Amino acid sequence: MDAVEHDLSPGQWALLQKAWNGCAYCGATGVPLQRDCVLALSRGGRYTLENIVPACGSCNASKCNDEVTGWLRRKRLDERAFLVRHAEVRMLLAQQFAGDADEWAPAGREA
Repeated sequence: MDAVEHDLSPGQWALLQKAWNGCAYCGATGVPLQRDCVLALSRGGRYTLENIVPACGSCNASKCNDEVTGWLRRKRLDERAFLVRHAEVRMLLAQQFAGDADEWAPAGREA
């Protein structure tokens, strides 16, 4: 894990939680959210704005390092809704912080 570049700032994490407004997978609200890699670290993912979503503890533990769409199907969660919302959140944040991705919500900055 030390060899993997991780560039998700605390400000970006706060924006992701606000944009998703709950667990990205099951929609749970009012529960602590954890950072989950859509593409698991063991599969080449990184802690980046584009690869992290907020997940409830149950979804995060269940997904583990599974491929996200296969896991969503097995859990009978709405795969299409997740993929559409994931694209929407990525576009929203890209528009909000147009330009250099390294400048997206530096630590301590919130929208």
